[in-house]
Amino acid sequence: MNLYPESKIPHNRGKFIPSMDYYESNGEICIVICPGGAYAKRAEHEGKDVALWLNSIGIHAFVLNYRIKPSMHPEQISDAVRAVRLARSKSGDYGYNPNKIGIMGFSAGGHLAASLAVHYNKKFYDEIDDVDLIDCRPDFAILGYPVVDMGEFTHSLTQKILLGNHPKEDMIEFMSIQKNVHDNTPPTFIWHTADDNAVPVENSLMLASALGKHKIPYELHVYPSGRHGLGLAFEENPHAAQWTVACRNWLGQIFN
Repeated sequence: MNLYPESKIPHNRGKFIPSMDYYESNGEICIVICPGGAYAKRAEHEGKDVALWLNSIGIHAFVLNYRIKPSMHPEQISDAVRAVRLARSKSGDYGYNPNKIGIMGFSAGGHLAASLAVHYNKKFYDEIDDVDLIDCRPDFAILGYPVVDMGEFTHSLTQKILLGNHPKEDMIEFMSIQKNVHDNTPPTFIWHTADDNAVPVENSLMLASALGKHKIPYELHVYPSGRHGLGLAFEENPHAAQWTVACRNWLGQIFN
């Protein structure tokens, strides 16, 4: 489904029409998935494959086809805002709980998901229709090897595509997620590998520390080894793939 009426896509630098694909299940939880790709592409193994896994454990899923290069901030976060609102608006039709809607992302998609988790209360575009009257705060966030920092530990290509060649200091601050955690940030599950050579594990460690300072419930798993972009990791890295078991258990815990 398209996110917006076609003639009303906000801040649109290109001709791409943002949308999301629905994967039906039978449970109460729904998750909007943001695949990674440095804001330059969207990795299918972090989208459809993850959605099918979520379906297998009774979770409805939407894969968000958010805007990528040449789009820049605030186009991507506008798409995430609209996606959660649209998912919440469809809860009655599709049979999940409007108060159990989360956002999940990997790598740069993790940055997008985390951006919404801390900035859901900001206005990134003018209201288009009644969907934009719906709350866009995710009830929880799930982040796989996320880009969090836009400073020392950032992924340079992600930063460049999102903020341009010479980002202003205030934008670096605004889009460094760990600096914007607040007392109403949703509960968050994070996983990373210690030797990730693309997005340093410090990104997840800094975010966990910030969540802890604000007493936000979180769970962090750092696996000793594994390349960046593992996704579900079932075949390639069975040890890191344990994040899926931990995540399922965590969801059960936060909604008990």
